Amino acid sequence: MSKKIGIVGAGTAGLHLGLYLRQHGVDVTIFTDRKPEEYRGMRLLNTVAHHAVTVDRENALGVNHWPNDGYVGHHYFINVPPQPLRFYGDLHAPSRAVDYRIYQPRLMEDFEARGGNIEYREIKGDEVSALSAKFDVMVVCTGKGPFGQMFQHEPAHSPFDRPQRALCVGLFKGIAQRTPKRAVTMYFSPGAGEMIEIPTLTFNGMQNALVIENIIGGDLEILAKTKYDENPRAFLDLLLGKLRKHYPDCADRIDEKEFDLANGPLDLLQGGVTPTVRKSHVKLDGGKLAIALGDVQAVVDPVLGQGANMASYAAIILGEEIVKQEVYDERFVEHVNMRRQDRVLGATRWTNFMMTNLKAMPVELQQFIGALSQNRALADEFTDNFNYPERQWDCFASIERMKAWLERRRPPAGCAEAVNESLVADAA
Repeated sequence: MSKKIGIVGAGTAGLHLGLYLRQHGVDVTIFTDRKPEEYRGMRLLNTVAHHAVTVDRENALGVNHWPNDGYVGHHYFINVPPQPLRFYGDLHAPSRAVDYRIYQPRLMEDFEARGGNIEYREIKGDEVSALSAKFDVMVVCTGKGPFGQMFQHEPAHSPFDRPQRALCVGLFKGIAQRTPKRAVTMYFSPGAGEMIEIPTLTFNGMQNALVIENIIGGDLEILAKTKYDENPRAFLDLLLGKLRKHYPDCADRIDEKEFDLANGPLDLLQGGVTPTVRKSHVKLDGGKLAIALGDVQAVVDPVLGQGANMASYAAIILGEEIVKQEVYDERFVEHVNMRRQDRVLGATRWTNFMMTNLKAMPVELQQFIGALSQNRALADEFTDNFNYPERQWDCFASIERMKAWLERRRPPAGCAEAVNESLVADAA
């Protein structure tokens, strides 16, 4: 019997699911109100890094169109007196960031070329039940408007009722790339906020995304409230001043004459994200199921770059179960949830933990970061575990676990000096 799946939303979750199902001969229709040719003229959608495990999924889907544009590790900068802390960690394989105004339309074209159907129209929330009569399962991948309200909040996993950071996110030119190895830099200014600098492929080549996470009420919050369009020079001068104060390692690589938004005023986003986990499914009128996927199931603050990666992971798990199962009922949902929830909840809990604890840097976290800075093997493992947020949560779920994680990885006597020499060489 031929299977038919309907997907609302053409983000990473919907496209990866649709492409996977087409590989396995499943009839798929994606509903979206954005045509591929419309993306170039849109405001920046986000600044998303795809970790190596997601790039592996893109390879399996046949949509890795940017194989040479990745980065290979993370630099870390912690702005603490009297001397900022700097260290570096490697990834086991390159991760990558591509402007979603390039990425998403390209994958939409791939999906249609492989026999997938896209209906370009706005779907109202109350249409989902009627549409479900045409499909075996409806998958909802967008939390916009009424769709987020379709699925109840999970209070146990949604501790916040408002954004925890005031975001100022943009693509910028005039920031020199790290050399000799392209890498992300993660900056921390306790009491003020965090910033992630991501080498990102955009319309005019490789530029840098700045994901500036500002603690509400802190010195940096003004960046989320000052409008570029009203006075571009005033905005850029304000930003440069805050970078010099809080993130000087970034400011030192800026050519102030060239520094600006990479492609124009549409390259800036300001606002906030309320971290939320919702119920995984709902029964529609007529008895069919709607499955929550991507941001409608779990949305996280972008401070650790987990959102698109856990959405892609969950999409492939859902696709595998759709292909394997014949009956799409509550038991089907149990199979999906048992397989995807450790990574989804691991990413959610780890992100929420770090957002909460980075505000004041409690002593346990300071000690943990200090240990990373002195042990290259630890720094590499911590960095590569951005691919595996459930492993990070295995470490951070309690103080006892943090201590045990460090203790098990303590280098043998006599090795510390060599580790530190390697650390200094790579961080230079």
